[in-house]
Amino acid sequence: MGPPSLDPPASLLAEITHRCPIHCLYCSNPLELTRRADELPTEVWLRVLAEAADLGVLQVHLSGGEPLARADLAALVERATALELYTNLITSGVGLTRARAQALRDAGLGAVQLSIQAAGPELSRVIAGGEFWQRKMDAARHVRDAGLPLGMNVVLHRYNLHQVTGLLELAASLGAERVELANAQYYGWALRNRDHLLPAREMVEAAEREVARFRERAGDTMEILWVIPDYHAEFPKPCMNGWARMFLTVAPDGTALPCPAASVIPGLDPPSVRQHSTRWIWFESPAFNRFRGFEWMSDPCRSCPRRFEDFGGCRCQAYLLAGDPAVTDPVCTYSPHRHLVTEALGRGGGDPGAPVYRMPIKTRGGE
Repeated sequence: MGPPSLDPPASLLAEITHRCPIHCLYCSNPLELTRRADELPTEVWLRVLAEAADLGVLQVHLSGGEPLARADLAALVERATALELYTNLITSGVGLTRARAQALRDAGLGAVQLSIQAAGPELSRVIAGGEFWQRKMDAARHVRDAGLPLGMNVVLHRYNLHQVTGLLELAASLGAERVELANAQYYGWALRNRDHLLPAREMVEAAEREVARFRERAGDTMEILWVIPDYHAEFPKPCMNGWARMFLTVAPDGTALPCPAASVIPGLDPPSVRQHSTRWIWFESPAFNRFRGFEWMSDPCRSCPRRFEDFGGCRCQAYLLAGDPAVTDPVCTYSPHRHLVTEALGRGGGDPGAPVYRMPIKTRGGE
């Protein structure tokens, strides 16, 4: 049973599909994607939303893949709205027509977060793997014309860090109220492309200075979030604010996870909403309780006062880098595995002839 003081999750990340028309170099989705035939049907998602509301969830983030690939998206938004859940659509914008934006608004959608890969079409084509720039610009206009709040998300890496000012200027010109500049996290396809994507420290520091200057110019006209790059940090960030403390993820096939990447951890045996209620999953399931609290920790985390701030860092990153999800996140300067991060940084920007991996394109009608 979960700790008696455990609060319900504040947010549900509903990954309603892995289908996506674009295939970005930094995609953090699993290498094995859920096929369309294995996605949760509408009626199960409607039940999950009702259970989430009863559990105490306040916000639902509709994501993927590309959530617009689901024909029932407006129905899911409408149900969430009726349950008094705030909804946020996380989208590439591809497939968002004027009519669809208005239908989602009428269903009660709260906001749209649009992903942008670069400050112009040429680099966008390289990163996203196709001609999507104009459709993203059109999507931003449709969002604003529908009267919906527009946010933007940019994953930053070696290819686009030099464009950070241009990206912020683009966001301002599109009417974005909030911009999240998220330095790449190395899971899934991003991990396979890590040597291509990892920037030099000087690039990160220069970009951060540009962001600070833009914040001064923008004042309170636009909220700008800078998500630190783990590999260049001295200490890990509190990943997801601690394992299964605030966020609940449901994958396209119904697998419930403490964080979007947790399926990589061997032996986790995550539960499914097909067989269990979200309440049991959150409070009772072994997977969600596995790394809660501090008893599971070994040194240096177990005796470190920072454990109350960072909760040992990221369990998925610990496994992917060190092969053990229970060790200190190798990003930490006190970790005996920190050398793995240092070595990865040394390989960053390596052989330009090395293969670049892309997530397979999963179209609206594809498997």
